Amino acid sequence: MSEFYTAPILASSRVPGDLVRMRPTFAPQLAGAAAAWQILYVSTNSRGELITASGTVILPDPHPDPAEYDGDSRPGAGALLVYYPVFHGFGGRSASQMLAVGEEADSVQISAALEQGWVVAVPDGEGLGVTGLGPHTFLAARAGGQIVLDLARAAQFVPDLDTDDREEPWMPVVAWGYADGGRAVAAAGELQQRYAPGLDLRGICAGAVASDVAALAPAVSAGPCAGLGLAALIGLSAAYPHLRLRHVLNEDGLRAVTDAQTLTASELFERYPQPLSHWCVRTDPWNDMMWRHVLAYECLAHTAPAVPLHLYHGHTDPIVSVRAGLRTLIAYRQRGATVTWREYDSGHAGTAREAITDVLARLADNLTLVSTPGPVISPTPSVHP
Repeated sequence: MSEFYTAPILASSRVPGDLVRMRPTFAPQLAGAAAAWQILYVSTNSRGELITASGTVILPDPHPDPAEYDGDSRPGAGALLVYYPVFHGFGGRSASQMLAVGEEADSVQISAALEQGWVVAVPDGEGLGVTGLGPHTFLAARAGGQIVLDLARAAQFVPDLDTDDREEPWMPVVAWGYADGGRAVAAAGELQQRYAPGLDLRGICAGAVASDVAALAPAVSAGPCAGLGLAALIGLSAAYPHLRLRHVLNEDGLRAVTDAQTLTASELFERYPQPLSHWCVRTDPWNDMMWRHVLAYECLAHTAPAVPLHLYHGHTDPIVSVRAGLRTLIAYRQRGATVTWREYDSGHAGTAREAITDVLARLADNLTLVSTPGPVISPTPSVHP
């Protein structure tokens, strides 16, 4: 496994969306999975530099009774869904590695999509999966958006998709994510026309999304979610190396950061329950001038996505407050986005499960839209570094 996930030296001729390497894998916990492929592909980081990213592409089982139908009539048939999972932490196995051993926490969402005929692509996120490129850039939505778009391009070269016989060069694509994954897919919608104009993106569903990272500060700086505050400092400083952690952390905090980079999300919560101020030289590290600049840059709703965006949120979410979600909705509406909203009478984890049926129905509706992609610049199906 380690050899496959070792980052190659990327040739200067590489472009984002290129497929670098792939191999078949298992998906033992996924109902409706016919085949799965782990892939490495080219993407870019927050500074515009080429990087290697990893993910898994899962093909659905054929229609259970194809003789009764003229082709596959399931809602997602013939389309690609990029599902960005929730924060996994900085250490341990990535989503693609956990899928291979049947331990991915978001398997219910992925299985539900496969059963409706979607091809599902699951990114690991920048700094996860690929050896030596961490830590993960947690909360860096724009890097996450690029990861989403490039996986959508690279995924279309895995075997058995038969994209070469299509009239159009791309399969229709939709994207779905929750919490940090929701921020990433929302950013993908904003970036698509400039970053991947030829991609046939049709719609986005994003849950528990805060457009302004600073709005999360009260919830992640103290209380039961305090470990996420430390994770936010680590993730954003990985995305933006000019953010010096020594400017905001004390010596205990610097030692904690070194340790945290090897931990899963659950281990972070268990090991670092202290308020964020315990690790910092000031009570409110977010007010450091350099950090405020990056937080402003990482705000969503800089522009309106060119495709419909559906936002959803739990009314009693203790991590990302529903007020933060409503501010995201308002910000997109002010930009003129086509955006809808649904609120669930549930918390963070409960909403993630309750929304599955509604989300997949909305994404299926998005497929009926006629997209107007920009110039088609197809990535090469090369599988060599």
